[in-house]
Amino acid sequence: MPSAVARLATSPELLNGFLKLSAIFETTTLTALEREVLIMTVAARNECHLCVAMHTATLTRLPASPELVAALRAEAPLPEPRLEALRVFVHAVMDTRGEVPAEGLETFTGAGYTERNALEVVLGIGTYTLSTFANRLTRAPLDDAFAEHAWHAA
Repeated sequence: MPSAVARLATSPELLNGFLKLSAIFETTTLTALEREVLIMTVAARNECHLCVAMHTATLTRLPASPELVAALRAEAPLPEPRLEALRVFVHAVMDTRGEVPAEGLETFTGAGYTERNALEVVLGIGTYTLSTFANRLTRAPLDDAFAEHAWHAA
């Protein structure tokens, strides 16, 4: 991601903040696949073509089915119920600016997630809202390394 990093580095504080937050997010109790579902949900929602392409590449290295990746890129329901509960919860947190109705939180925890996970979702949304907004603001181009995963909002 050299082009995007170079653009973000024009504000060392922003780049440093994002790198620190993303490193912290990596230590949450969410699995690697769950973290990527969250990131892709935020990236597609915020229409960050670069982020969707980069995280599509990441998902292909994880045990993510092609159906899961396609659904995330299409902003469609996910084939795995637990991951779909996560995707829906991410949208609920974003839609309500954190004031998720009790039934939304109950659906999330009913899928096997914890209240700690709910707060980790907030961390992930904050972290990746920062990067998606910054990449869009700087009009970060898609590097050749991610060209095969190019994406455009519907």
